Amino acid sequence: MDVHAWLATIPPLTVYILVTSVILIEMLGIPLPGEIILVSAALLASQGHVDPLWVGICATVGACVGDSLGYLIGRKGGRPLFVRLGRRFPRHFSPGNVILAESSFQRWGAWAVFFGRFVALLRIFAGPLAGVLRMPYPKFLLADVPGGILWAGGTTAVVYYLGLVAQSWLHRFSWIGLLLAALCGLVSFLVIKRRVKKRLHLAPEEAGNRPVAEPVAVSD
Repeated sequence: MDVHAWLATIPPLTVYILVTSVILIEMLGIPLPGEIILVSAALLASQGHVDPLWVGICATVGACVGDSLGYLIGRKGGRPLFVRLGRRFPRHFSPGNVILAESSFQRWGAWAVFFGRFVALLRIFAGPLAGVLRMPYPKFLLADVPGGILWAGGTTAVVYYLGLVAQSWLHRFSWIGLLLAALCGLVSFLVIKRRVKKRLHLAPEEAGNRPVAEPVAVSD
């Protein structure tokens, strides 16, 4: 059973709690399928099973609260936190990924927090890494909250309305037309995501040759 089918079998309140919890835990730096849960819940909303407004609100709360808690954990745990996470989640917190994320933060500062929402690697790094690098919390919050609203609310809205259009078209056009429409939407999404990722990330060879720096404060 896939995530979407499973969510359709549980009460709406449980869906809202699940969306909030999974995204919140992911933002603490623990790799969970937050984006998959959000997209599945938004698609479920387009089918009338849950309220899209509550899905967006729950996702936003989970994202922003989770990032703030991750920030506090990173500020308290320091760089050894990533060493421990690397042992537990080597695929996500490998030394190369840590260096790449740190390079993005040191180059882009608060913009890395804002745009990092749309890049899987930076999304789980944003809160803890901002704390480790001692980015001023007000500055972190000013980038994190709008980014969280745009990511959570925007994803919910796009998937919800695409789902409604898809259901409408399903009654009017052949499955081939529906497939072409879905592919166009997917291509557009991937192009935007690739541009954001390109803007944030340093070249892999440059990041790979950079030594791990001591914790520094990220200032204006």
